Amino acid sequence: MESNDENISTEENVDVTSNSNEPASNSNEPAEVRSAANHVYVGKKPVMSYAMSGLIQLGHYGEIVIKGRGKVISYAVDVSQIIIERLGEGKYEVKKITIGTDVVGDENRKRNVSTIELVVGTK
Repeated sequence: MESNDENISTEENVDVTSNSNEPASNSNEPAEVRSAANHVYVGKKPVMSYAMSGLIQLGHYGEIVIKGRGKVISYAVDVSQIIIERLGEGKYEVKKITIGTDVVGDENRKRNVSTIELVVGTK
C-alpha cells in the first residue's frame, strides 16, 4: 500500500497530518533512542496522571508531544484538552495533530494499529 500524506488546516490553524502504513519502531532499540524527554505516551493509567506529567514537562520544554495508539487514542485527546482547558488556564494550544497507522506483529500476524500524536505548546 502507498502512503497517504495530507495536511489540513482548521480555523484554529492546527496542522493535521495523516501517515498510513508506516512500520512500527524496532523494539530492540534502547529506550533513550525511542522516546524523547518531552513525549507523553498515554496508556491505561488514569488520564489525570498523564495530564499532570504533561503539564510539568510543558513547564520545562515549552512543547510536548502526546502519543496514543489503538484504544487509548481518545485518552490522548482527553489529556491534551485537560492540559489546555483546565490546567493550563489558556496558556497552551494544540500546535499540530498527526494521525497514522503502525503495522505491528510478525510476518504471519501483521495488523494495523491507529496512532495519534498531538503537539501541545505555549501560545
